[in-house]
Amino acid sequence: MNNKALNREPNIPDPDGFYEELINAQRDLSDEQADIFLSKLALILANHVGDRAVLREALGLARNNTLST
Repeated sequence: MNNKALNREPNIPDPDGFYEELINAQRDLSDEQADIFLSKLALILANHVGDRAVLREALGLARNNTLST
């Protein structure tokens, strides 16, 4: 385990290009398929990160952000 803190600074080169790829990957999917796709993507990336403390922090951040909107 790395025990690193969650990186909250912009870290994706060409974020607009990545967003476009993310949207295009969901093109022609039903709402249910898009939800499944996003869930699978989250699990794949979580496995890549692997650090439970970082993942716990990310879960909290995503939940709090979702509840505040």
